[in-house]
Amino acid sequence: MRAHKLIVITAVMTLVLVSSCTKDLNTVPIDPLVTTSGNVFNTPASYTEFLAKLYASMAVSGQDISFTENDIQASDQGTACFLREYWAAEEATTDECINAWGDPGLVEYHGGIWSDENLYVQLMYERIFVNIAYCNEFIRDVNAKLGSLTGTLKANVTQYVAEARFLRAYFYYCAMNEYGNVPFATETQLPGTFLPQQISRANLFNYIETELIAIQPTLAAPGTNQYARVDRAADWALLSRMYLNAQIFTGTLTANSFTPGAPRYTDCITYCNKIISSGVYSLHSNYQQLFLADNHNYRDEIILPLAEDGTHTESYGDVTFIIHAAVGGSEDATNEFGIASGGWAGNRMTTAFVNQVFSDRNDQRVILYTSGQDTTSIPTPNVFTEGYLSAKFKNVTSTGVPGSNNTFVDTDFPLFRLGEVYLNYAEAVLRGGAGGSSSTALSLVNALRERAYGGSSGDITSSQLTLGFMINERGRELQWEMFRRTDLIRFGLFTGGTYLWDWKGNVIGGQATPVHLMLFPLPASDLQLNSNLKQNPGY
Repeated sequence: MRAHKLIVITAVMTLVLVSSCTKDLNTVPIDPLVTTSGNVFNTPASYTEFLAKLYASMAVSGQDISFTENDIQASDQGTACFLREYWAAEEATTDECINAWGDPGLVEYHGGIWSDENLYVQLMYERIFVNIAYCNEFIRDVNAKLGSLTGTLKANVTQYVAEARFLRAYFYYCAMNEYGNVPFATETQLPGTFLPQQISRANLFNYIETELIAIQPTLAAPGTNQYARVDRAADWALLSRMYLNAQIFTGTLTANSFTPGAPRYTDCITYCNKIISSGVYSLHSNYQQLFLADNHNYRDEIILPLAEDGTHTESYGDVTFIIHAAVGGSEDATNEFGIASGGWAGNRMTTAFVNQVFSDRNDQRVILYTSGQDTTSIPTPNVFTEGYLSAKFKNVTSTGVPGSNNTFVDTDFPLFRLGEVYLNYAEAVLRGGAGGSSSTALSLVNALRERAYGGSSGDITSSQLTLGFMINERGRELQWEMFRRTDLIRFGLFTGGTYLWDWKGNVIGGQATPVHLMLFPLPASDLQLNSNLKQNPGY
């Protein structure tokens, strides 16, 4: 079953890391069933098994498919998964998604009334930092072994360390994006021996940038690594994303105001150019196919996916959540979406988003379901049949065949793809970055639109390529791909009253929200444990 997904689906749940309770941290246990840093790398295969754990930590909740050995505690292990938590933070807090379950944490998310005791704020924070801890442990233990390795194994393992450093940088990027000033530790500090110091958001930006640049020579060339593993193009893509938001990440936020930092749009263009000029990637001809159960075939556009497999990566917190939570009402869950009948009847789009961003139904990126839905307004948030339903992600192949499992899906999640890079380039040019051109920016945007319209009928002119156009175009192209909160913040629309959507500010028609919501609070639970931490402004 999809052997190319080996890095995620082989042996990923076999490696159990047990902390040593002896004074000698290098003691090798007598019991051969106990695994510690002293014996974890006794075989060459163990390096890939541990590396697989790092990748899998983005999709699954713990060590095995029975959901009994979990990385963090949660009453619903689906909510303990990275993808589900980060997706909710980026989408359910915005105009792109409103949830019908009535869960207190999600109601607060969409209404912009969360606190430092919000369950989703805490679970996302815990998941990000446990993933960072796994990366630190891998890097620490493998670096200690590198000197004893030779030949091909040493070269391979050296690359594995670079991939782990990328994943750690990505998780720190997520922490920087959502929480700002966070606890910080690398492989140089032994767990349990210290309380992490808090790093400023701007300094964390500098650290991530330094790491991503340092590992580039060691990563595989673009498009040459095993499927769903990091290569140099993924590194470039993350840098382009980070530089596009540099003014936000290096700015100064108080309880009542925000002062942007220095722009890095020229650097954003530099790394977009590296990806585009590599010649490895091109826009896939069919937009919808990028989000179907056989999207592993479309490496032409997808730079780095989060690999899913209905048989081997069972999780309620990955794309399984995205698909199931969007299905309900009168939709044909089995035949149209490839999942068990009924769906979870949770997530749908706000009327404000659809009316502003999806006004032209000739655009093939407008993949909506409206039958039986009240699409005029959402007077009752917990009524799933109010609002537009998204049919973008499905557990069926491009030929209409259902995925291998009607509960756990086969559809991979595109963490980085060329469509985003095109939009990053165009926006960075519009915002004054050097190293690109207005004509190229226009041609890249029109390439996306020609795919969406099946021809040139949707092309825009240079005068139409404005920042106001770009925020809507990003909504059309990148809907439900974990961008919306970050994009709205960058455009000054997430907080305040310039742009309102259904239930923003927890009122039906939307209302202005305070600027401090640009960051989530550090969870109260961690503030109680770590005296080095200071809460974000406004909380």
